[in-house]
Amino acid sequence: MSARPRDGRPTDGRVVVVGLGPGGPDLVTDAALTAIAAHPVRFLRTVRHPAASVVPGAESFDAVYESEPTLDAVYTRVAAELAAAAEEHGTVLYAVPGSPVVAERTVELLRADDRLEVELVPALSFLDLAWVRLGVDPVALGVRVVDGQRFGVEAAGERGPLLVAQCDDRLVLSDIKLTLDAGPEPAVGSDTTITVLHHLGLPDEELRTVRWDDLDRVVEPDHLTSLWIPTLHAPVAREVERFAELVATLRRECPWDREQTHDSLTRHLVEETYEVLEAIDALDVGEGEGYDHLEEELGDLLFQVLFHATLAAEAGRFTLADVARTVHDKLHARHPHVFGEVEVDGADDVVRNWEAIKKAEKGRDSVFDGIPAHLPALLFALKVLKKASALADAGVTVPEPPPLDHAVARASVAPDAHAVGTLLLAVVDLARRQGVDPEAALRVVAGQQRDAARAAEHDPDDV
Repeated sequence: MSARPRDGRPTDGRVVVVGLGPGGPDLVTDAALTAIAAHPVRFLRTVRHPAASVVPGAESFDAVYESEPTLDAVYTRVAAELAAAAEEHGTVLYAVPGSPVVAERTVELLRADDRLEVELVPALSFLDLAWVRLGVDPVALGVRVVDGQRFGVEAAGERGPLLVAQCDDRLVLSDIKLTLDAGPEPAVGSDTTITVLHHLGLPDEELRTVRWDDLDRVVEPDHLTSLWIPTLHAPVAREVERFAELVATLRRECPWDREQTHDSLTRHLVEETYEVLEAIDALDVGEGEGYDHLEEELGDLLFQVLFHATLAAEAGRFTLADVARTVHDKLHARHPHVFGEVEVDGADDVVRNWEAIKKAEKGRDSVFDGIPAHLPALLFALKVLKKASALADAGVTVPEPPPLDHAVARASVAPDAHAVGTLLLAVVDLARRQGVDPEAALRVVAGQQRDAARAAEHDPDDV
């Protein structure tokens, strides 16, 4: 048995987690049975397990699965209720299918809770039976175990072999097929056969090979169903991987690409960004026109991101995977109303929370510290005014731009740089209050002025 170290800190309770193994009661370990007998306050993650009977008098969390909208919400609530029970009773027992450390998100949440002492009782997992039934050495083959519920994310970049767990319904099987069949080159050939592992360790245990095309038509999966995919023709998320490989090849073999640095690429990054904005301006959502152009320009912008990541990888600083991981974790942390327990009333609350979290993350003294000084002036002004407004909403007294009519009057009398700048700031503030992007608005109207002037240039009589 193993308990998470507490570093001498007091705890609010103790949870003893036992695994029920991958099959019937005969695969439950003596250590697990001893722990069950020693702890009268018992909980089961689910009674839908063939060895659930060895935990008499246990309260199950099956009702939570029915009442919560997502699995993440289920796991969070189960961990919270276990923590409350441990605080009330001192020590509680929690029995989970298989092993406590294999595909057990609730156990991860419990171990991350500093209020609890968590003790794990080792057990067999479905993986132990899977390797035996398949006759494979997972270490020698480099097998990757992925969650069927998150297949598109966890299998990204993999070529196999894959053992896909938690394939509990046909929708999961369909999602797996769609993920691997997407793109110009399907990752699995239509005549490929894969192995379905069903009810391992039970009297109705079945290992069955099926054609890939038939997977979501002939298989009746449940919570004890897994897939064995021995190899893939191309990795999942292969288009991004192929693109990354292309950039690395250009860097090695193209004279121009070899000469580039982060600094030399700066103007290209700016140019590509503006070309994306131009493609967005030309987009006609109602008619569905302009998407091909936007796709192309986004690709050019992505090339710049990949190029900078490749340069950083050459310097041993970070990789494209690090970039993706960093922004993923940042967005996760800055959306506590989505991934945590924070409640918001609307978009304004989201923005205020975002700014507060960002300020704490960066260790900044002011919310204004993160505004890039080299932004275009209209965008710079808009960001300053938005952050000032957020401070005002929080009760901080901040100076406001002068009323627009006052700014117009002053600029009309003495149109020096300060007066004109003040007028522009007042106009940006008006746009902010009306929910108008001043950069985009000015760009549209300036474009119309350009077109009118161009028409006059070619045919003055029509003006």
